[in-house]
Amino acid sequence: MQSYTIGQAARLLGVSPDTARRWADAGRITTHRDEAGRRLIDGRDLAAFSVELARSGAAEEGAPYTSARNAFPGIVTAIKLGDVAAQVEIQAGPHRLVSLLTREAVEELGLEVGMEATARVKSTNVHIDRV
Repeated sequence: MQSYTIGQAARLLGVSPDTARRWADAGRITTHRDEAGRRLIDGRDLAAFSVELARSGAAEEGAPYTSARNAFPGIVTAIKLGDVAAQVEIQAGPHRLVSLLTREAVEELGLEVGMEATARVKSTNVHIDRV
């Protein structure tokens, strides 16, 4: 069975290695040690935990109600405004997402560079939620 180091698990879960270590220390994720003494997480345990984490995150207070999935929370890194259209770039961890939307939508959301925002990808469209 595939096993993951704390660092690998953290990357897959989208959290810092310190957060993954705290979860392991608290018993939220079961770990075992390899011959070198590294803490490892079994792939099946990590998969189950990732599903549990996603479900609990969906119920967080203040989470927007939306039918769109594939959310990429990040920070707005660039906004290019045209007369009618706009381009918004978000850096969400290692992912750079670019959305084309109306200038009016950018203004209504009050989007600015440096602001937190969530890009939601649905089919070929990227939706932006202000956080």
